[in-house]
Amino acid sequence: MSEEFGIFEVDLFPPEVNDTSHPEAKKFQLLLRQVAEEYGCKLVFFQVQNGMAMFAFDNDALMADILKLLRK
Repeated sequence: MSEEFGIFEVDLFPPEVNDTSHPEAKKFQLLLRQVAEEYGCKLVFFQVQNGMAMFAFDNDALMADILKLLRK
């Protein structure tokens, strides 16, 4: 059985940031992993395309908190 997670898509970087090896993407991924550690969960998806960061965690409470922040 596989679990499905919602994925956040955030237009975060300039379009030239186009993959996870870019220094800015790496910094953001590290930040996301630190947040996951604080919540006792994992970053289960991270991708960057044309400045758009896409990510997901395996913790519903964290995902809900992020959604609240993004809606402000």
